[in-house]
Formats: sequence, C-alpha cells, structure tokens
Amino acid sequence: MYKSMYKSMYKSMYKIIYCSIYLYCSIYMIVKKEKKGGIWQYYVDKNISDDKMLKLQNTYVKHSQIDFIIDFDVDVYTTDGVLLLKFRKQKLNQKNIDDFYDSVIDFAKHTSTNRGSTSGSKKKNVRDNPKIMTNIFGYFDRFSPSQKAIMTRTGVKNLLQVRETRFNVDYPDNYKKTIPLIQEIDKFYEKMTPQQYKKQRKKADQTPFKIAGTSFTTVTTNVNFRTSIHKDKGDDEEGFGNLTVIEKGKYEGAETSFPQYGIAVNARMGDVLFMNVHEWHGNLPMKKIDNDAIRLSIVCYLRYKIWERTKNKTKKFMISHNKTVKNLRNKEEK
Repeated sequence: MYKSMYKSMYKSMYKIIYCSIYLYCSIYMIVKKEKKGGIWQYYVDKNISDDKMLKLQNTYVKHSQIDFIIDFDVDVYTTDGVLLLKFRKQKLNQKNIDDFYDSVIDFAKHTSTNRGSTSGSKKKNVRDNPKIMTNIFGYFDRFSPSQKAIMTRTGVKNLLQVRETRFNVDYPDNYKKTIPLIQEIDKFYEKMTPQQYKKQRKKADQTPFKIAGTSFTTVTTNVNFRTSIHKDKGDDEEGFGNLTVIEKGKYEGAETSFPQYGIAVNARMGDVLFMNVHEWHGNLPMKKIDNDAIRLSIVCYLRYKIWERTKNKTKKFMISHNKTVKNLRNKEEK
C-alpha cells in the first residue's frame, strides 16, 4: 500500500515539476501578450543566440527546443516589434482544398533529391541526398540538366532562364484546378499582411510569368517531408511566407517550428499560416497513427529571379518563350 502511495506521490510531484518548468519556459519566451480585436498578440524573445543557430543549421528541430505549441488564432511578434507569424484556423474552403489535393497528389508524391540541406543532407551532390516527396509547379528560374544538354547540342544560346514546370505542361487541366485554392490563399495574404502583400503583388503585376490572379509565381508541395532548420532563399524578401496543410488519415506532430524563439505552430487542414520564412524554421517529427497518413504542405511564393528577369515582358513574349522551351523537350523525346 505504501509503495503504491509513494509511487502516486512521486508521479504527482513529477507532473508539478514538469508543469512548472514548462510554464517557466513559456513565460521566459513569451515576454508579453495582449488581445486586440479578439486576436491574441504575443511578443517573443530569442531562446537561442544567433551564433548557436548558425551551428544548428541543417539539423532537425528537437522537442527540447520548443517550449510552446500554438493551436489557436494568434499574431506573434519579436520583442522589437517585427512580425514573426500570423495564424488562423479553419479558414479555407473545403471544395478548393479537395480539388487541389485530387489534382496534385500523384504529382506531389514524385521523389526528388534536389532540396539539399533542407532535407538534412550535408552533401552537395544531389545523387547522395535522401529521396523526398517535394515538387514545384508554376514557374521556375532554372533549366533542368536535360534542357541544358539539349541547348548545348542544338546550339541554342541566350535563352531567358525562366520556364514552366513539368506539371503545368503535362497536366494543364489539373493545374487549372489548383488555382482556386491558391487564389484563396492570396486573398488571406492580402488581408492578413497587407504591407508585405502590396510590395509582392506590385512585382507580380509586372510579369506575366505568374499564377493567374495572385502574387505568386511558384508553388512548392511537400508530402510527409520533415524539413531541417533553414531560412528560405530565392523568394521575394519584401514579401511574406505562407503555409497551408492538407491531411489524409491521422498523424501527430510535424508542427512548423521556430526553434530560436522556442515556439511551433500546429497547422492542420483548412488553417492558414503566414510567417517570416527568413527566420530559422523547420519541422518537428511526424508520427503516423494511420500507416497511409499524408501531410501535404503547400507553400506559395514569388521567386525573385523570375520577376527580375521578366518584369515588363508582355504576355505575347511569354507565350512565345514557353513554346520555345517546350520545343526543347520535344527535341529531347525524338
């Protein structure tokens, strides 16, 4: 009896100590919170120094680095008033979600080795990188190795380095069905972070190489992909990042994390997360409850080099250019 009583007492003490530590960490990290317009505003301080974060680059986020997981509507700022993220739950239209998923999932499951350090790899050679389900559609600012080889063989020179992705070319009807969700995300972007949106949209309106009716040129899809700690590159630094998740089956974890600030966001089906992707971020591990569980994450952005290379180009130029690039592939297949 006494043994059982002591065991119960120790368990209670452990819970109290654990909760106290958790509360202390959360209070230490969240230096201020207030409510404005019914939405919580959090102000967070750095838990990890800039120098240490550089050393943590290309490693995976650990649970010990996260003190607080967000699962409610909130705006988060750093202590110097810079916006870190805005999160809203259950905002996206279910039909748009379903249409996007059905149109893109087979393509999104293709494996790639081109994500480098984001996949945790420390090697530069893509042949040695892990195979992960990450893909892009829309427009891209680099030619594929096979396209470069064809240009060399056929003597094609000075071709503008912008291209439609394979998904656009091979599955145009599927691509069109993804656009309503992308446009819906774009509308929330304009509403939630209007200053950043205005700057990015201005650039998008200067090029026809974009996703119609949006501020985006490109979409990245990831299936069950745990990104390591990184900062995004290649996007418009004046804009703001976003993340949407579509899920099938049950799973736990995979929260989008900002380890330097000790916080993570549990973005799930229908939620919208806008975040400063130039801060260190990555994912906590995903634990499947159903063996076939899928977490499809969607990131929409404007690739800066696409805008830089195509600003003020006409739609007529775009059509002609896309035809030229497509003909390169036709030569490859002959």
